[in-house]
Amino acid sequence: MITANRALAPFLIVFFLVSLIIGIAWGPLQHAGMDNLVLLGANTLFLLMCILVFFIQKKALGNPNPNVFIRSVMSGMMIKMFSCVIAVLIYTVSSGAAFNKRSVFVSLLLYLVYLGVEVMAVSRLNKKSNG
Repeated sequence: MITANRALAPFLIVFFLVSLIIGIAWGPLQHAGMDNLVLLGANTLFLLMCILVFFIQKKALGNPNPNVFIRSVMSGMMIKMFSCVIAVLIYTVSSGAAFNKRSVFVSLLLYLVYLGVEVMAVSRLNKKSNG
């Protein structure tokens, strides 16, 4: 069985790489009209969401009923979708006229990166538990 630390490594690697890229490209990102704090906040939010959903799905993989895993995937999608909507709404209300569309768009692209890593990690975990 794969350990939790090893299973979470891809999420943490992506988090640190994205944070490093944002830190290194701080000036050019601001020059391109992006809000770096929004990007860092989105990066942190996606890491936390992916870890939460990963543990939900990991627990569901241990259940002999395959419907439990399907429900966990669906509930994970809902958790992530509602979290993203709520985060964008909070940012929209709190930023007012300083709302930055580019940063929100790049953050949603970053969500796709985390989604790919999550699918890869759960697939690997599923192979280990079935094989």
